[in-house]
Amino acid sequence: MRYGAFVEQVDHLGTRLADTAEQDLEVAVPTCPGWSASDLVRHVAQVYEHKIASTELQRAPDPWPPGWPADRDPVEWFRDAHGRLLAMFRVHEPTDPSPTWWPDDQTVGFWARRMAHETAIHGADAELAFGPTTPLDAALAVDGIDEILKIMLAGDWSEAPSPESIGQRVAVLGGDRTWTITLGRTAIQVAEGFLDGVSATVGGEPSNVDLWLWGRAPEEALEVSGEQSDVRLLRERLVLATQ
Repeated sequence: MRYGAFVEQVDHLGTRLADTAEQDLEVAVPTCPGWSASDLVRHVAQVYEHKIASTELQRAPDPWPPGWPADRDPVEWFRDAHGRLLAMFRVHEPTDPSPTWWPDDQTVGFWARRMAHETAIHGADAELAFGPTTPLDAALAVDGIDEILKIMLAGDWSEAPSPESIGQRVAVLGGDRTWTITLGRTAIQVAEGFLDGVSATVGGEPSNVDLWLWGRAPEEALEVSGEQSDVRLLRERLVLATQ
């Protein structure tokens, strides 16, 4: 997906998130234990504020967070921050610098992609408080699968080793793409394509796969085959990766 497409998704999904949450700000959000819809929109508003500040300051804002007004209407705050985030994206090029937590990409484009997925997943949280979710755009969901696997999951796990992980391989299928995850004790590798030695596969509609990876859809929404214990190991790693 291109920069403009991510910005369009932030626009569309953010509006839907606010419209959904304001139906009942006190309703519990089942996928965010202990949170109400009010807590959810406050959280996303603060995330938006952080990206705006990081780009304006050209450094991570510190101290963070500032002392937000306790009595501020959460939906009004969200809509204001959402509008300013969109304005920031629209006056910048994707290659413009902005400090991020991902060493390989220190650009505004990174935040456009990340905020599209942040808004998509928390938008699903809001909808789940009231009923079923609206399927995510297929292209966004495929990119979301790629992001969570390559940026959130892959890498060094030496600080949270998994004794049960001894190189099992699980393939994730979404759209026309496949990723193979190799689960090691202290590292997880993610490669494009279907590699030899795959013991289990997880696939389905891209929206369902993306939401399942983030813990927002049940396994029943997917097509799962092979060793269930290896799928369980992947699920456990994903929970830690997305905390």
